[in-house]
Amino acid sequence: MKKQIRIDELTLGMVIEKLDRSWLSTPFFCHKMTIASAQQIAQLKACGVQTLTVRVEAEEVREEAPIQSTLEDAPVESTSEPTGPLPPPTSTQVPFEDELPVAKQVYHAAKTIVQSAMQDVRLGRAINVDAVQSVITDMTESVFRNPDALPSLSRLKQFDEYTFYHSVNTALLAMSLGRSLGFDRSMIHLAGVGTLLHDIGKMKVPLELLNKPGRFEPHEMEIVKQHVLRGVEVLSSTTGLGDTYIQPALEHHERVNGAGYPHRRAHQDISQVGLITAVVDIYDAMTSDRVYHKGKPAHEVLQLLYRLSLEGHLDPTLVQRFIQVVGVYPVGSVVELNTGETGIVKRINHDAPLAPVVLFVKSAGNTLLSHPQEEDLSQQAKIPHRSIKTILHPHQSGIDPSLYLDKKAA
Repeated sequence: MKKQIRIDELTLGMVIEKLDRSWLSTPFFCHKMTIASAQQIAQLKACGVQTLTVRVEAEEVREEAPIQSTLEDAPVESTSEPTGPLPPPTSTQVPFEDELPVAKQVYHAAKTIVQSAMQDVRLGRAINVDAVQSVITDMTESVFRNPDALPSLSRLKQFDEYTFYHSVNTALLAMSLGRSLGFDRSMIHLAGVGTLLHDIGKMKVPLELLNKPGRFEPHEMEIVKQHVLRGVEVLSSTTGLGDTYIQPALEHHERVNGAGYPHRRAHQDISQVGLITAVVDIYDAMTSDRVYHKGKPAHEVLQLLYRLSLEGHLDPTLVQRFIQVVGVYPVGSVVELNTGETGIVKRINHDAPLAPVVLFVKSAGNTLLSHPQEEDLSQQAKIPHRSIKTILHPHQSGIDPSLYLDKKAA
């Protein structure tokens, strides 16, 4: 049985079915949840929730209610813990704008190091593990100083160097997801090293096959799939890397329903870092331009990830947490506002997912602005407020987000 109550009547143990506003405007990003702390009630009040629908029959109340992303309207069952809000900033956190230039230097250093590692593998030389460990340490510290700066750079990719950028992006996204899950520095470092090298086995696949513009023939696909075990062979023989570092390479194509490869492992047999790598690997691959397809807008790929979690391919809780990490409107998204203006998402607000920081680049009359204007949509003073109406494809809008955002990150 369901009952509508006022927010002041909400108490611990109640199961929320529905709010009087979108879940996206709260830091929880879920469709149903059990109230487990007074802090959750305070956060709902702070978001402006006034009335909500709850379950009232005791036998129906469970400690872990199914959680659901608002990207789709279907239930999600998960054996993982429910997704709560992202952890609050620590006292040592530095502002996004201060960390961004440092993060960009670390990002490009990581790209150079993974490029060298892959070249070493192709030439039969040993990987410089010390260099890999060093740059991952720098990435780890960046994530702890500000959890949003490094992930915002995952939009940086070049078509002709996809393999290298993909490796770095997979690492930084996995590390950021681990940070949001409460991993300590050593766990994040471990995940970073493993994911940076997760595709190292592709250096054992013929280049003409990796760069083939069309669809793979069945026998070609079998050769490409070999990159997983070839990568495991390389990493297993690399001094200084234990079994845990190898899990991302081994498991990034495994799926929770046992439909993946190479060993068709099911959820309980896949490590947490393997489950994480599967999510971020798909996200970066699908948002990147490649020889056989144009990259999709980030919001479309987030919807795809959510559908894959519904279908049993990916862990649903990790997918929902990942959406929180990158934002409903990820950095670099080109958006049209209710005013007719066009902007680029510059920074996300975890406490207000629908109201990121936007850099306005076109007027309501579709004229490029000579001096782009920045505004935090969660801190607007003027009424009526600006709000995002829709997401535009960069190719259709004629706007290259990097041309604008990198001026600030340089």
